[in-house]
Amino acid sequence: MTSAFDGIRVLELGQIYNGPYCGLILAQLGADVIKIEPPHGEVLRFRSQQDTESHEFLMLNSNKRSVVLDLKSEQGHADFLGLVRTADVLIENYAPGAMDRLDLSSEKLRRINPRLITASGKGYGSTGPYAHMSAMDITVQAMSGSIASTGSPDGPPTKSGLAFVDFSGGIHLFAAIATALYQREHTGRGQSVEVSMHDTIYPMLASGLGALHNFPDREFPERTGNRHSGLGIVPYNVYPAADGWIALICMAERHWHGVIATIGRPELRDDPRFVTEKERVRHVDEVDGVISDWSRDQPRDALISALSAAGVPCAPVKSLREVDTDPQLIERGMIRYVEHPVKGRTPVPGCALHLSDSPPGELTVAPELGDATDHVLDTLHEAG
Repeated sequence: MTSAFDGIRVLELGQIYNGPYCGLILAQLGADVIKIEPPHGEVLRFRSQQDTESHEFLMLNSNKRSVVLDLKSEQGHADFLGLVRTADVLIENYAPGAMDRLDLSSEKLRRINPRLITASGKGYGSTGPYAHMSAMDITVQAMSGSIASTGSPDGPPTKSGLAFVDFSGGIHLFAAIATALYQREHTGRGQSVEVSMHDTIYPMLASGLGALHNFPDREFPERTGNRHSGLGIVPYNVYPAADGWIALICMAERHWHGVIATIGRPELRDDPRFVTEKERVRHVDEVDGVISDWSRDQPRDALISALSAAGVPCAPVKSLREVDTDPQLIERGMIRYVEHPVKGRTPVPGCALHLSDSPPGELTVAPELGDATDHVLDTLHEAG
């Protein structure tokens, strides 16, 4: 089968997570992704204390080719412009102003190749009062409201344990590129696309902002721990088990009825404190206490089995070690394995996009630094 992006050449000036994850999705779907690295390699490549690539680098750079260019040198700059003439997409997530300082503005690049799509992933975009600010995942979490919204009501603001801002930016940048490639089919022209990581987080605040605007006269904590951000759904929490934790949510009355049947407390169905969701919200501490008293002495998997049998939405709180070998992720191909010359069999992400007519092919291990430099530049110079 033909891959979705077969014949599309991507130049990736990506670093850390944002740009490389965007490039990874394109590579998994068939694009020829050439990772342009400085002579010392992309910063993530050697983050580990080992004598080989970091695991994070291996996770985000399958199916790419590495070309080493010193973009600050005359020859490296010229070779890069030569590659631009052959490319369909350029991805970069450098700091604000870096591309201009390298004399590689999107306007210049698209004059060289009018069909080129230049894709820029930035912390705050190229406009607005924050545009000049450098950005990392944690700083954008802080600016976006994520950190203020995370943690317990009586505790400090807390960052997410996930680098979700970087990856949200990469996913949205991929969507922008795919959209621009589709539009190019009609116009024949490339364009510049940009994604601000900060922009992508605002819609994720829906529950908290919902409480703010739905109940403007109501005081509520900005941080709600594991409870619903808008404090509008009860039960909605993480509860103790004898050997771990479970997550549980009741979106409908039948779910609540399933909970009280499972815990053997049918009389709570008529308890005036719990008879409606509105009352359960008012008595959230009592609701959580009833469930916790029942759950804390039982094995996690037994709790999940009993609640699931009653139709209650629930899940075990899995550790990183459990997730690393999750059978669901393996079955769906989201955890796949490549053979690294030093590390051996190594787990890397598969593709979360499932296309019936163009499924992702085999994965190759992330490239060694500069593995394709000679081949790519020789081909370029021969063509020139």
